[in-house]
Amino acid sequence: MGKEGLMIAKELKRLHSNAVRFERFMKSHVSRLHKSNLVVVLAEFQRQDLSYLSMRLYEAVRKEIWYRPDMFFYRDMLFMLARNKKVDETKKIWEDLKKEGVIFDQHTFGDLVKAFLDGGLSLEEMHIYDEMRHSPDPPMSLRYRVMLKGLLPYPELREKVKDDFLKLLPDTVVYDPLEDLFDEEEWRKESDDD
Repeated sequence: MGKEGLMIAKELKRLHSNAVRFERFMKSHVSRLHKSNLVVVLAEFQRQDLSYLSMRLYEAVRKEIWYRPDMFFYRDMLFMLARNKKVDETKKIWEDLKKEGVIFDQHTFGDLVKAFLDGGLSLEEMHIYDEMRHSPDPPMSLRYRVMLKGLLPYPELREKVKDDFLKLLPDTVVYDPLEDLFDEEEWRKESDDD
């Protein structure tokens, strides 16, 4: 990050609680940043999980004349929002990428599903899963296996994904964890007896 980018990032963090001064600074300084500095400042805010500032710079980047829709730009925003459990912002980002015709590949869909599961956003994860199912990219067995593993705490969602997986790839075997044959106290008693 260049010296100008560092100064802008520091000032944005300082001013974000004062709406009037923040807006004035966005118009006078952020709009003058070079592409590389603007993108690096956005990446730094994402790394620091500063969702409000990331969203503001996301909007600024999309208004630039040099901006072109990019899968990785949206992926990084969605990862940061999933870590911070920002559902409304996630919906906005998803609407924007749909309007711009951005299509994720199966690897990226799988990474997003995992990020949303890790963030505890299972309903949003299912929205991404539905998008993945309707993607023109052919389905991959590995992505479904990762999702099925991540969905163990959500049995209803897991069954839906499992049924879809078996319809898409009928000759595959799905690992289902065994139900405990004994309840935990019986198992401990037997292991103590041994």
